[in-house]
Amino acid sequence: MGETGKTAAVIGGGPAGLMAAEVLANAGVAVTVYDAVPSVGRKFLLAGRGGLNLTHSEEISRFLSRYGAAEPHLRGAIEAFPPSALVAWCNALGQETFIGTSGRVFPKAMKASPLLRAWLGRLRALGVAFRQRRRWRGWDESGALLFDTPDGALSIRADVTILALGGASWPRLGSDGRWVPIFERQGIDVTPLKPSNCGFVADLSDIFVARFEGEPLKGAAFSFEGQSVRGDAVITKAGIEGGAIYALSAALRDGLARNGGAELVIDLRPGIEAGALEAALSRPRGKQTLSAYLRKAAKLAPVAIGLLYEEAVRGGSPLADLDAAELARLIKGVRLPLTAPAPIERAISSAGGVPFAELDGFMLRKKPGVFIAGEMLDYEAPTGGYLLQAAFSTGAAAGQGALGFLSRA
Repeated sequence: MGETGKTAAVIGGGPAGLMAAEVLANAGVAVTVYDAVPSVGRKFLLAGRGGLNLTHSEEISRFLSRYGAAEPHLRGAIEAFPPSALVAWCNALGQETFIGTSGRVFPKAMKASPLLRAWLGRLRALGVAFRQRRRWRGWDESGALLFDTPDGALSIRADVTILALGGASWPRLGSDGRWVPIFERQGIDVTPLKPSNCGFVADLSDIFVARFEGEPLKGAAFSFEGQSVRGDAVITKAGIEGGAIYALSAALRDGLARNGGAELVIDLRPGIEAGALEAALSRPRGKQTLSAYLRKAAKLAPVAIGLLYEEAVRGGSPLADLDAAELARLIKGVRLPLTAPAPIERAISSAGGVPFAELDGFMLRKKPGVFIAGEMLDYEAPTGGYLLQAAFSTGAAAGQGALGFLSRA
């Protein structure tokens, strides 16, 4: 038992749970971290596969605006543990950071494993215990925490509990949303979980997908309902995904839910005006194939030309029948009908969760001494460091809230 004689159960071994554990252990609370999977931090490690984007260096008011309607509820936690504090924390673990050209912040190692190893070493030195293969399944009638384990059912008591079980994206890594019905049985509202920062199913022909699956669409501008993002995307077996699509995913997802469909508009050459493009396309084609001509005159990649053919087929007008002005308009605004978000199991994150109205600070109003952190909370944020920053900040806030509760108990 820790120096205070108090105990804490942290359920969920991602960044939010581990940060709450660190705050509590630093204050002398005896902390045990429980996780359903064999090792902690699995989704954190996945996030680091492409270069661990910890946070963002932009000015704090702009940073906070990325959380949309949840900003007022997250402001205090992020201001108390802002990006600068996260960078200092990372440096203290021996993992120096740098700011990329986009303003995003990464560890110099560009992966999560060295940071996670150093962090777990610090937590163990603080006396934090880890119990894997412990799947939380709620509370018994007396309020004890119940777990399924390889050795059967387990019941434990703690003075405070931190729940950091994640949302429902990448369930094989531990975030499977199984906590939702547990909360609902307790009369705790949960906003339905839905995919966020996700790809989409698109109306694309089998021929196009067979030819271009896995191909990047680079340097385009993607627009929907007045929002526009310039960047890259990738053609998938089902449709389209990638950074620019993730940035529009909330609007696209909600548009699909509202209207039953959504039409993504893609400017394939955002760096050139339509008039200049028309002039380039007015030159004689000669004996070139149309695809070769478009590749040279309009500087289009084969995948971009494929998208033009796809719309021409849908519209019933062969691409070869379009004049220079019509081709230029199409290149500046080819349409891609979307039919559904990609499954939540493949989304980078999930939206929905415990509404802030159910919380006093980060403590459940209906469960005194039980605190919520991370992606279980009802907020949504884009990629770019905002997701991890919110996990770290809300974990720290939940830990501080738990310490305040213990001091009053």
